[in-house]
Amino acid sequence: MTARIMIVDDAAFMRMMIKDILSKNGFEVVAEAADGAQAVEKYKELKPDLVTMDITMPEMDGIAALKEIKKVDPSAKVLMCSAMGQQAMVIDAIQAGAKDFIVKPFQADRVLEAINKSLG
Repeated sequence: MTARIMIVDDAAFMRMMIKDILSKNGFEVVAEAADGAQAVEKYKELKPDLVTMDITMPEMDGIAALKEIKKVDPSAKVLMCSAMGQQAMVIDAIQAGAKDFIVKPFQADRVLEAINKSLG
């Protein structure tokens, strides 16, 4: 079965890059969101197998969105993505329930490794 993935990033080109990596490797991108609030709504509606979540976004940041999604679905699988390799943010994300952390700019193999590991 193909994993259904939602991509959340306020930068359209980042969403496009991730979507490109996923599509080429047989994953189905079921939704995209430009901020955390949209991500939470779309998660409730679509229940994707995995979410890639940017941290720094308008409206609601990725860590707040992660916490909301975890309230809705405690078993949600969320991968955090950020250009900021700040230890505190990585720790916050993991404590909030993120499965893994990918640093921008992405290496396709690192993205796929994190996704495959998270999907178990």
